[in-house]
Formats: sequence, structure tokens, C-alpha cells
Amino acid sequence: MTESDKLVMGVESEALLQTASARESWRIFGIMSEFVEATERLAAIKPAVTIFGSARIKPGAPYYELTEKTARLLSDSGFSVISGGGPGIMEAANKGAFHGKSPSVGLNIQLPHEQQNNPYQDISQTFRHFFARKYMFVRFASAYVVMPGGFGTLDELMEALTLIQTGKARKIPLILMCTPFWQGLIDWFKARLVEEGLVDPEDMNLIQLIDEPEQVVEAIFKHYEARPFGPLPNERELMLNL
Repeated sequence: MTESDKLVMGVESEALLQTASARESWRIFGIMSEFVEATERLAAIKPAVTIFGSARIKPGAPYYELTEKTARLLSDSGFSVISGGGPGIMEAANKGAFHGKSPSVGLNIQLPHEQQNNPYQDISQTFRHFFARKYMFVRFASAYVVMPGGFGTLDELMEALTLIQTGKARKIPLILMCTPFWQGLIDWFKARLVEEGLVDPEDMNLIQLIDEPEQVVEAIFKHYEARPFGPLPNERELMLNL
């Protein structure tokens, strides 16, 4: 390779680095715009309950129908219902809320497969970045209801648990529905995480197992009997540093 060839390669490499750096900078602006746009659109939906669950559950399945009924009760009780905006449990949650009294909110994500926006959304917001979308699930929820699901649902559940456990998010009801589905995981938490000292026994109190939609609504109202649904001043400051 001649010195001339090396010089050309050096110039080309520098140009590629500059292009990559510029693209990364513009990507940051894109992320910022997602946060700003979503925050402005969702500011008026409080109080809200976020419902997580599998995208693979078909309409008519027991989990689907239970989710739809729960979401309808929450909506009629004055709670906006937030889901991931896709099919399966997400669709059931939006459908129940859509036919109720309060807004149905879908926080959609662009994926190569599985995610297609369901039609039962009063407010629909699409994200390119998972972390921006997950922030909005946490930021605007007064409670979480978690239905059966796969890796994505478990990821959302564990993130919510971690944020509450570590004090990075305010303590709100975190309800798992369909006890037979979750019982093995709860037993493992107790047998491994608690027994081996990896979490405190009190951390298990962050989770509630409730199977009846009416009891879900009751548990959320009970949590807020002596306080407002929205964050208190110290919690609002906490959420700014989420």
C-alpha cells in the first residue's frame, strides 16, 4: 500500500467517523422529541392504570376476556387505562377502556414483528425507543396490573418492581392477576431471593395477587384512601430523577 493510498484511507475513515458522530447527535434529538411529545400528550390522562401482558393472547381467550373486563371496570371507575397499544392483552386492555368512561391510551412501539396497533385507542403514541416508552408507563401510572405474558411482560414487571424497591419511583399498587400463572414465580422469589438474602422479606409486600376485577379496583382505591392519586410534592421531585 502506497503512502497515497494510506492518506486516502485516513481521510475516508475520518469522514465516516464524522458522519457517525453526526447521526448519533441527531438520534439524541429524536429521543428527546419522543419524551417531550409523549409527556405533553399524556399530561391530562391522570389518574391512570397501566396494564401489561402478552401480545400473543387471542380474542376470546380467558386471559383476554378477564383483561377486557378489568379495564372496563377501571375506566368506568375514573381511571385512564394505558397499554402497549398492540394486540393480545394490550388490545383487550384498550378495548375495555375504549368502551368505558375514561380514555384508552396506547403506547405503541415500532417492532419488526408482533406489534400492530390495535384500533381501541383514544390516545395513541408511537415510540421507536423502548426506554422512552417504558418511562411513560411508569411516569403516568397510579397502579400497575400485570396479566400473563412473556419476556416483555416480565421485563416490565421487574423494572417496575426494581424502581419501587430502590425508591426511584413512588410506591403504587402492583397487582398480578391470574394467580396460577404467577404462583410458581412468587414461590421462587420466596425460596431463592428471600431465603438467600437477595431481597428483603418486606419486598414481597410490593406485589399483590388478585384474580377478580372488582377486587383490583377496590385494592387501588384502598391504597389511595388517605392520599391523592397523583404524586405528592416529594414524589414529584423523585419522578423528575427517574
